[in-house]
Amino acid sequence: MTPGINLVKKAKITHKIHEYSHDESSESYGLEAAEKMGVAEDRVFKTLVVALDNNDLVVGILPVSSLLSMKLIAKALGAKKAVMADKADVERSTGYVLGGVSPLGQKKRLKTVIDSSAKNYSTIYVSAGRRGLEIELAPDDLIKLTSGLLAKIIS
Repeated sequence: MTPGINLVKKAKITHKIHEYSHDESSESYGLEAAEKMGVAEDRVFKTLVVALDNNDLVVGILPVSSLLSMKLIAKALGAKKAVMADKADVERSTGYVLGGVSPLGQKKRLKTVIDSSAKNYSTIYVSAGRRGLEIELAPDDLIKLTSGLLAKIIS
């Protein structure tokens, strides 16, 4: 069990766990997850951590087939600028390794913005906390569990 799975179970949220054999040579963990699970790329969401201009770390959750707009995530959180967070800062604040960062059960709860495209689906997939492990849940449940904000953050 990962902290993310434990959080969902404790909250009694309807979910499904999907496990697949992760290939260490894969260049895109999210695209690999979609392919191995046989799920459309725009239903599998990646978790990215960015640093705002005030040095706050925040989470962006977006389809693996899309690119995060730094301008849009900064704007959604009332900041002027955002950049990808340092790998060590990501792992220290979330408790997860890159490629397995879950938006759920993070060591330090970070402000979270979920791309509004999540609402196009009854369920979406996010990392359950390690490479090769995904959790499927309703977007509204993800919003509730992360106290997340829904906004357009892809360009």
